[in-house]
Amino acid sequence: MKVAVCINHVPDTETKIKVGADNVSIDRAGVNFMMSPYDEIAVEEGLRMRDKFKGEVIAISLGNEKHKETLRKALAMGVDKAVLLKEDGERDSFGVAAGLAEELRALAPDVILFGKQSIDHDDAQVGILVAEMLGLPSVGVAVKIEITDDTVVCHREIEGGHETVHTKLPAVFLAQKGLNEPRYPSLKGIMAAKSKPIEEKPAVATAARVETVALRKPAAKAAGRILGTDKTAVPELIRLLHDEAKII
Repeated sequence: MKVAVCINHVPDTETKIKVGADNVSIDRAGVNFMMSPYDEIAVEEGLRMRDKFKGEVIAISLGNEKHKETLRKALAMGVDKAVLLKEDGERDSFGVAAGLAEELRALAPDVILFGKQSIDHDDAQVGILVAEMLGLPSVGVAVKIEITDDTVVCHREIEGGHETVHTKLPAVFLAQKGLNEPRYPSLKGIMAAKSKPIEEKPAVATAARVETVALRKPAAKAAGRILGTDKTAVPELIRLLHDEAKII
């Protein structure tokens, strides 16, 4: 079985984001980057599939030279090969999907895995766009994937419950928290990953369809007000909820 896992290099979840001087990108000074957490789940699932069905796992990332750090982590976790689709500029989700789809079309994997969304832009579009571009079925927010021959029973998380989906391989799956518990890279894996080659290719050119006009931080929350400490404050609280907050 050939498994491809698409991963992204994103700001650490504990990073305090600052808007850059151009007002359309973040200030990267002092920002630590990491593999997107949902992508870690996707990598783990790919490794488990390989261990069960044999074959190989290929990690793919589209971005600049810094993305090699995340590809090295995937290698340290145990993936067999890593591919960097080189792009020094910024791309919208369609552009990223187009670049990945071109590489995946040539690889022709049995399974393509993504995290359900990347935690930088959080738009949850790339995996679904890739599936559409390749003409493959896709299952999002997957919390369990059961493969028998080329038939797949996939459990996905929906609001208020779980949904069971049946599909056929090849297919695209978007990993949700709960699908598995990603492994930590071993010291042996980390050392081995340093010497493993990362194949570099130019990402296929594509025109942007979305333009970032401006970035801004959310407005600061207004200071709280204490209306009283007993039941006499209730009428004023109701008035404010009705007239100012407009939630009743």
